[in-house]
Parts: sequence; C-alpha cells; structure tokens
Amino acid sequence: MEGPRPLVDTIVAQATPPGVGAVAMIRLSGPRAAAVAGALMGCGGDAMAGWAPRQGHLRVLRDPRCGETLDRALLTIFPGPASYTGEDVVEISTHGGHAIPATLVEACIALGARPASPGEFTQRAYLNGKLDLTQAEAVADLVAARAPKARTVALHQLERGLGDRIAELRGQVIGLSALLVQHIDFPDEDEAPVPLGRIAEEAAGVARQIDLLLATAPAGELLREGAVTVLAGRPNSGKSSLFNALVGTERAIVTEEPGTTRDAIEAVISVGGFPFRLVDTAGLRSGAGRVERLGIEVAHRYLEGADLVLYCQEAGSAMAGRDAEFVESLATPVVVVRTKWDLAERDEVAGDGNVPVSVKTGEGIGQLREALRDLVFRDVVENRDEVPVVTRRRQAGLLREAAAEIKAFGEALASGIPAEVASAHLKSAESALEEILGVIAPDEVLDRVFSDFCIGK
Repeated sequence: MEGPRPLVDTIVAQATPPGVGAVAMIRLSGPRAAAVAGALMGCGGDAMAGWAPRQGHLRVLRDPRCGETLDRALLTIFPGPASYTGEDVVEISTHGGHAIPATLVEACIALGARPASPGEFTQRAYLNGKLDLTQAEAVADLVAARAPKARTVALHQLERGLGDRIAELRGQVIGLSALLVQHIDFPDEDEAPVPLGRIAEEAAGVARQIDLLLATAPAGELLREGAVTVLAGRPNSGKSSLFNALVGTERAIVTEEPGTTRDAIEAVISVGGFPFRLVDTAGLRSGAGRVERLGIEVAHRYLEGADLVLYCQEAGSAMAGRDAEFVESLATPVVVVRTKWDLAERDEVAGDGNVPVSVKTGEGIGQLREALRDLVFRDVVENRDEVPVVTRRRQAGLLREAAAEIKAFGEALASGIPAEVASAHLKSAESALEEILGVIAPDEVLDRVFSDFCIGK
C-alpha cells in the first residue's frame, strides 16, 4: 500500500449511536486532537503531553466559548502512528443522552475541528496504511453484522483472512509474469527455459483458485444483508403462526378469519448463526377485497426479490392445481412447509422437500431451521474457514475481472499470439487484484466504499 498522505485537518464525531444511554464517546483524530481536548480542559495544547497512552484520565470539560461546565468525562489519548487512524486520536467518554455529546462536538468544532464524514476515521486508517481496503470493508460488515456467522466472517476478514488470500493470488500472477519474462528473454534458444505450455497450465491453476474464491460470493452477500425468506401460501395456511414461531414473539396477528395479513411484516432472525430476513405476506387468493388485493400485490413484489420461499400448506391437503402451478413457477428455491402437523394423520410422511411443522407442539421447527440454513448457506457451513468468504459485490466483480483476464491470457497463448502481447492480460489481472486490496483505488471507489459507514467509524 502507498504511504501516509498528508492530512492536516482534525476531525470530530460522536462514535456511539445518538440517543439515551449510559455513556457516549466522542472521537477526535488529527494533528490538533490533543490541543482541542486540552482547550476543553482549560489548558494549552500540551496539556496531554505527559499522559500515558491508552490510559483514561478523569477531567472536567468546559465550553471554551463561555466557560460553562459541560461534563466530567474520561479522556484517553492514542498517539499516532500507534492508533486506529494512524494519527493522534483522543477519545472522550461522557455521560450519554442527546445534549451532552452534541454540545461537546459543537465545542470541538468551535475550537477548529471539522465534523467527520461517514467512515472518515476508517478511511484515514486505510490512507495511513493501517488497513487494506478489504479490512476497511470488514469494519463496516462487523458493525452491521446481524448474526453470529456474519460477525465471524467479518472478524476473519478484519484479520486479513481475505486480504492475505488476495495478496497470495496477486503474487502468483506476478510469478506468471516472471516466468513469461524468462521465456521472452531467450528467443534464440532451441528450447526456452520455461515452456509456454507450463506457463499456460499454471495460469489455469490460478484461475481455478480465483473461481473457488468467487464461489463464496453469493452466500457472502447474503451473510451481510440477510437472506430474504418469504412466507407464502393461501389465507389461513399457517403463515403468520409460523412467522411468530420462527421469530420467537407475537409479531403477526393470528386469527381464524382468512385474509388477516394485509401487508408484509419483516423481522431479522438468526438461524444456526446465519442471518435471515423473514417476511410474512398476505395470503394468495382470488376474489379478495381492494385492501387485501393491495397486500397480495406487495406479496408478489417480495416473492420476485426473495432468496428463498417457504410455501405454507396445511398437512393432509394435496399439493395440486393452482398451488402446484404457483410453486413450480417460482424461480427461487422453495421449501414446502406442511403446517398444522399436530392435526394431520400420522401416516403422512415428509418427503420431496416437504417439512412438516406444528407451531403448537414445536415439532418440526428445528428441522425447518436446519433446512433453511443448509439450503442457503451450505457452502459457508462446509467451508469451515478453509476459504475466505467474499462479501462485497465490488470484491466479486474485480475477482471475475481477474479470472477472465487470466483465462484470456491462456487462450491467447494457445492461439499463437506472441507472449509479449498476451502478457497485457496478466497486468490487467494484477491490477484488478490490487484494486481489491486498495493498492490502487480511484477516489470514486473510496467514496463509494466509505459512504456506507456510519459517522464516527
């Protein structure tokens, strides 16, 4: 990565969510971080010079504009470059709520600090060489993690699990270029030191490794965002009861009257450590009233964007007619859930993708959860961290570009194109892998990556 860039301004932001809480934390980063904090204590810019790094100090803070006491807070200094951003950082832990943190931020701004942009602290960490771009993205993934496995994958990426793998692949591409140079530098020999066939074979091996990494991308994206799982079926088929059972609380209204659900109800749940966005929708039927028809239209929109559909049908009733046609028409994977299993004849057995459940007895709920996890996240479950997980479309797109360039390189050699010309594909592949790490990263890429962060991170 490139060396630190000169950043002359000092930024400030509240690093904890605004609102009522026991403690809030204000973060300063930049060359004047200690001076701004010192002014809040009523001292000069060297007020923190003798402080031990990374140890809290309790001080009274005052508004330099009027001398009013703002709070009694705990201040900690992290001198650069041994800090999160690589710059001097001061963290101020205050009482929570709305007024105190907001007033402290205003006071810091009055002393010359600038309000931080979303993700600017992490962006400075990247610019100062503390993180590569995959690690910076992992920070955002960790903050937004909705389930334990999403957290585990983000932590693995933060520890350079993905970054090291990308760097290793980049090294292999550079190695291919070195082999090609050896071949090109001996044009007059009867047999080149490195045959083109060997180079092409090794290039194919690198492309296969990239494809293996790319195979984790679909599940990786769902780990970040949660797999959209839509409950569908006819009215009174047990959708809302199943929704409540999976969520673990009474979120959806359940009555014996058909058509109770008029709109989509969402909840994020963790199934085996994996995130699912569960959506209860209106029962699908013809002849519904105007309001119910609107709910059915909403249901169809959710079905179009679903990653998985749970089609609910009462146990004991045959899957035929419109129900069968509807299930077969869905392009999304479908699990047919046989609801009200406690009322069915016991000689009916599950099969052909059917999962019988009873929300009254709890029978089948565990089996359904396992089916959801395995159907959507089987590759990640079986992976066991042997292969890092690609979690971002940006990463996946650049990996596809790198793989395509390496394959094009092999095809060029096979078709007799001069090695000097074919080598341009290797350079393009190397550049794509470097962009994943942020070794080269256009400003618009950085803006897009860090705009997803919260302010203060």
